[in-house]
Amino acid sequence: MGKPLRITHFLPSIRLEAGGVVRAVLDWCTVFAARGHHVTLLTSDRTDCPAHWTDLAGATPRVVTLPAPARFGRLTKPAMSIAGEAIQSSDVLHLHAPWLPANPQLAGVARLAGVPYLLTVHGMLDDWSMAQRAIKKKIYLKFFARKLLDDAAAVHCTAAAELRQAGKWFSNPRRLVLPYLVDLEPFCTLPPVDLAREAFPQLLRDEPCVLFLSRLHPKKGVEHLIRAAGILRDQNVTCRTLIAGTGDEAYVETLKKLIVDLKLTDRVDLLGLVKGDLKLSLYQAADLFVLPTEQENFGLVLIESLACGTPVVTTRGVDIWEELQQAGAMIVEPAPAPLAESIATLLQSPTPSAHTGAGGRKWVFSHLDPAELTSRYEAAYRGESRAKGKDEP
Repeated sequence: MGKPLRITHFLPSIRLEAGGVVRAVLDWCTVFAARGHHVTLLTSDRTDCPAHWTDLAGATPRVVTLPAPARFGRLTKPAMSIAGEAIQSSDVLHLHAPWLPANPQLAGVARLAGVPYLLTVHGMLDDWSMAQRAIKKKIYLKFFARKLLDDAAAVHCTAAAELRQAGKWFSNPRRLVLPYLVDLEPFCTLPPVDLAREAFPQLLRDEPCVLFLSRLHPKKGVEHLIRAAGILRDQNVTCRTLIAGTGDEAYVETLKKLIVDLKLTDRVDLLGLVKGDLKLSLYQAADLFVLPTEQENFGLVLIESLACGTPVVTTRGVDIWEELQQAGAMIVEPAPAPLAESIATLLQSPTPSAHTGAGGRKWVFSHLDPAELTSRYEAAYRGESRAKGKDEP
């Protein structure tokens, strides 16, 4: 492993309801701290940081809480002073997402201190993402984000498919392709299924269960899944659809209205935010996990489902869809009819050998082995695998 590294991450808010970026950062900190490295997390909102993470000197992971950001998300002078101290005592700074206004500020501090920084783009330069508010993003890219990307010691993508899309927007030849570092410890010994069954009585009914668990956002394709539930009803396919997650209140209301309009209140339930052991139990209680997304760079919920032994249906909107297919996931178009067809096929198949949960769980622990991936990230942090012009396999 070599000498322990001093690693600083920055993310303005640590709220699990915000999605996969938060989960990924927490896992990075957890796994590297367990390996003996000194990890500091800079944030202005530590809401969902583990309770035992403190700001005490010498603690790892250490959480340094910054004063609230100023207008447009930029850090204030007091916040920059605190962050600067942490960065100057680090071996490497790990930044997340190209659009955060504070990232160019922190990158500037790192450059002056001679501290290299990595930037993980988290799918935000994917074709679908760049098509949303395209003009605004291209302007920001020109004046702020391109320098942030091009000056990075490495620009990190989680899959070759992501890099093919993101690489169009920056010229930095120092590119790193590595899967997310997932903390698999909670999945080694899973909580009992009864935990979810007690919390959600719907699971006690004698009918198959289809689960969606993610942030409720239009790009996630929740409407497609609800409409697919209507098609399954009309085809006399028995199943219940559980939708776990939170999102913008107005959007959630449109989902509720769609369920009522399609007369699916007896077949589709919105559960709200589910996390911790209850989330892992819910994955296990489901017969099938479905994420009909338009865009994901990694899709941590898909990995979590497979790690819990639950088969997966998703789309080519996930940058690692080819890898997931190797794990037994079924890949379909993000539309109601193909979703309904795939769900019916899997639920009615007596021996879905190509899609068994056991195979997916085995794939996760092999393909995303934390020890192996941590070694590769250590090499990247030390600059050992950032050969100019070379992409990591």
